[in-house]
Amino acid sequence: MNPNDLSTLVDRLRALPTETEWLEFKRNNTDPQQIGEYLSALANEAGLCNQPRGYLVFGIDDATHDVVGTSFDPYAAKAKGNQGLLPWLGALLEPNPGIDVHLVDHPDGRVVMLAVGPARDRPCTFAGVAYCRVGNSKTELVKHPAKERALWTRGSDWSAETCHRATLADLNPEAIAKAREQFLVKHPSQSGELAQWDDLTFLNKARLLKQGEVTNAALVLLGRAESATLLTPAVAKVSWLLKDAENRELDYEHFAPPFLLVGDRLLKRLRNLTVRALPSGTLFPQELTQYDPWVIREALHNSIAHQDYRRHARIAVVEFPDRVLITNIGEFLPGSVQTVIEQDAPQLLYRNPFLADAMVELNLIDTQGGGIKRMFETQRRRSFPLPDYDLDQPGQVSVSIPGQILDERYTRLLMEQSSLSLPQVLLLDRIQKGRRITREDHKRLKSAGLVEGRYPSVMVSGTMAKATGDVARHIRERGFDKQWYLDMILALIQEHGPVARQHVDELLLPKLPDRMSDVQKRRKVHNLLQELRNAEKIVNQGTRTKSKWVSKKPISTAPKRA
Repeated sequence: MNPNDLSTLVDRLRALPTETEWLEFKRNNTDPQQIGEYLSALANEAGLCNQPRGYLVFGIDDATHDVVGTSFDPYAAKAKGNQGLLPWLGALLEPNPGIDVHLVDHPDGRVVMLAVGPARDRPCTFAGVAYCRVGNSKTELVKHPAKERALWTRGSDWSAETCHRATLADLNPEAIAKAREQFLVKHPSQSGELAQWDDLTFLNKARLLKQGEVTNAALVLLGRAESATLLTPAVAKVSWLLKDAENRELDYEHFAPPFLLVGDRLLKRLRNLTVRALPSGTLFPQELTQYDPWVIREALHNSIAHQDYRRHARIAVVEFPDRVLITNIGEFLPGSVQTVIEQDAPQLLYRNPFLADAMVELNLIDTQGGGIKRMFETQRRRSFPLPDYDLDQPGQVSVSIPGQILDERYTRLLMEQSSLSLPQVLLLDRIQKGRRITREDHKRLKSAGLVEGRYPSVMVSGTMAKATGDVARHIRERGFDKQWYLDMILALIQEHGPVARQHVDELLLPKLPDRMSDVQKRRKVHNLLQELRNAEKIVNQGTRTKSKWVSKKPISTAPKRA
């Protein structure tokens, strides 16, 4: 663009009534970190708004849009470690959308414009974090899942791209045979036709080829191990690690394609031990394996369908003594697990639509989108804790499948209260794991008679405890009335005063509810003492750190009449 064109562009941007999601004006704020975050946000918003560029413009007042001029020189500016600003920004923007630098000699003053390309097939991150704009405010993209999902679905589908160097000879014959078996399970009515199809015809019908050409999806699901190099720079690998309770690595194995067979190979490595659960009212334990094979396969196949293979990372399967943790790279596109459970509808978004369609044809994932919900229902039916999805780490999804019964009372509850809805079970599962639920969820469970206690210290209700035969534990968790604790303190002080705080702790801490932490218990004792002091029933004759509690009501020592 010539100088006149650049000045015209600046004036056109200034003429907009307000800053937009893809346009930011700055007077002279040249903090390198802020510039990088703004470029990420502007690239993402340009992609969402179908704009050819996002603009970060220096030398413009963001309120009046007047040209005020700037001394900012992006070519001379330094970033962290005395690095040049522009190469530093380019290295931390991923994928780099391209930055065009324009130094504009506007008639009213010097203007610097950084024009950034739009994000196309994934969010643009800066230093590993993606940003966006809400109005004219910059924020992290993860806080706006609808925008994040939209960015992931706007670009090309890597799994649908053809690998021009690959032929049918690069596919594994054992995997093709297994694919035929799975296709027949999915389409039993086509058994006669399937027998007549050669491999080329079958693979086209199964949506693994595109007009006879081998796709990336075909190499991922059916490729020979040595053919994985044809996917370079993308990486297709599943790594299994065995760890002990102290997180020490005991064994490992790396699985290359064909991923159609990796589920069987992984299950052979897992130590699927037998555990026992004892339902209430019976002397005969129920024996169960730690893991349901279908649940493991479903979690693994979801990871394969949603893995971002272009990020050069592996799918990790880490086996601990009490759980299996499966992690894939890529954001959780449905937004939240609760949304998936409650909507109970086919999943609309896949990171690799072509690969996902092929996996549906081969009966590897659920075409109705109920796979995740079925995982939860299977764990519930087996009376095991539900799977845990960890979505806190940006850019990856981890699901932990418990292989150990954490709470016998909760297990009995699941065995005997079959009328509980899955959302109720999800909330009770959080309680048994010691995790906080929302006030609204607490109200719903309490109104259903499932829990009691003052929020956030929630426990299973007495009615449920009675139904599961665990009333003693219920009383230990609930504790006693406050007056009982106050009377205990008064009796101790009146009979043995002066009394140190240590002696009060020794009396009360073992009597407080099991559900309370040590810190909560000590805070409770402190509050009880202060209540008695405020009521002028006791007084501290010592110091704050070395208390000596005595009763303000004298104890009668007069001899009783005969």
